[in-house]
Amino acid sequence: MITFENVSKTFDHGKTYAVKNLSLKINDGELLVLLGSSGCGKTTSLKMINRLVNSTSGTITVDGRDIQQQNLIQLRRSIGYVFQNIGLFPHMTIEENIAISLKIEGKSKQEQKQKAHEMLELVGLEIKKYANKYPDELSGGQQQRVGVARALISNPSYLLMDEPFAALDAITRTELQDELIKLKKRLHKTIIFVTHDILEAVKIADRIAVMNKGHLEQIGPYQELLHSSKSQFVNDLFATQLEQLKELNEIYGET
Repeated sequence: MITFENVSKTFDHGKTYAVKNLSLKINDGELLVLLGSSGCGKTTSLKMINRLVNSTSGTITVDGRDIQQQNLIQLRRSIGYVFQNIGLFPHMTIEENIAISLKIEGKSKQEQKQKAHEMLELVGLEIKKYANKYPDELSGGQQQRVGVARALISNPSYLLMDEPFAALDAITRTELQDELIKLKKRLHKTIIFVTHDILEAVKIADRIAVMNKGHLEQIGPYQELLHSSKSQFVNDLFATQLEQLKELNEIYGET
């Protein structure tokens, strides 16, 4: 479990806050979406979990332990991270990119290769076809699958995903959303996923945390947010997508 207790983050010594008094619990095995527009604090909140950004005040715990009291390297090894821009190394093969964390840990080349191949299969990329290719030989969707494989290779308990599908075309994005849902069911990982796309959030999330100007407006299953909104902001947010949400509900059913 991951918990935030009155967590705040300011980058200008308190003049403004990217995140203000955030308190929430992320349950084991759930896919929680942090939803909001640019500048609402969702990515900052995500990055504070593995200390890519350190909180200004408040407490974040992972597995019941304050992250500030944990070894930073061990903390980050327990938390996979998938970037929007993927960040693959262009001079390395796909196999080498996926296994980079194992190489850093000093694992044998055989173990690196074996694990990388397992991850390729997990994300639906053929070993013979993709293992020895380079990133620029892959499509954006294929590169993002590699990013997910790299994040999962050390078998982390948690997976952070920062708008990973935002730059992809609609068809590829839909395919990867479907794959993420399947992976979550298969691996039982706890996933925190950042997006500004309401329809994406509704499709993939167990719960949605709506953020606005650094504050948590409301958290819950999308049906609760849609029908029992606790603020005008949440009500207006979901009202703009009501027809599309009805169509999505017909396809995937109520959550």
